[in-house]
Amino acid sequence: MSAPIERDGLPGWLLPVREAAETVRPEQLSRFLPPAEGGRRSAVLMLFGEGPSGPDLLLIERARSLRSHAGQASFPGGALDPEDGDPDGSGPVAAALREAWEETGLDPSGVQVFATLPALYIPVSRFIVTPVLGWWRRESPVAPVDEAETGAVFRVPIAELTDPANRARLRHPSGHTGPAFTVADRLVWGFTAGVIDRMLHHSGLERPWDSSRTIALSEEALGLARGDLTGSRSLSDTPAAG
Repeated sequence: MSAPIERDGLPGWLLPVREAAETVRPEQLSRFLPPAEGGRRSAVLMLFGEGPSGPDLLLIERARSLRSHAGQASFPGGALDPEDGDPDGSGPVAAALREAWEETGLDPSGVQVFATLPALYIPVSRFIVTPVLGWWRRESPVAPVDEAETGAVFRVPIAELTDPANRARLRHPSGHTGPAFTVADRLVWGFTAGVIDRMLHHSGLERPWDSSRTIALSEEALGLARGDLTGSRSLSDTPAAG
């Protein structure tokens, strides 16, 4: 990454991400778009920071004891509450920051929200998810707040996400194939990987990689995923954007 050049409080390396977020069309992010009616409004926080290894992205790992999406990597986030306000305006921002605070303990006042992506749809759960993009301009300590909900909080360097050796397509037991990243000793897949994949692509940060490389879930992850195929579902993953 080049040396940061501050503009509107953002480092230079993040400016292409903001530009992509401001210009990308919904259909460029996912083939799953919100229906005209129905669906539950939700939001996730895609938080960029500058860590010890350079520019990075904050992710969480859901607790392995959860009934759905156990052990999966995801963005902090959750459903909009009535107090979050207008679901098409400030609501997603308020929800994303609140959920990130509840899950990781981060101080929302240190986050500069610089864009929101178009709302995307997860058909199997009927969640309408708005990704909220933020710059961690004043970092605060983060860790699982409730270990029954969040198993880990971790930061992934952008350099690792763009490393071709860490890219693949993943076959889900449902038959769906979507983007995946093998980073931080974890597998990032589903909705989360789909959003990351599309944003790297449209911001120009993506490096050429072998999209024919296909991997499958490990036996452990497959066992956890079976609960999603037969039980309740939440917004953290399922068919990916992309």
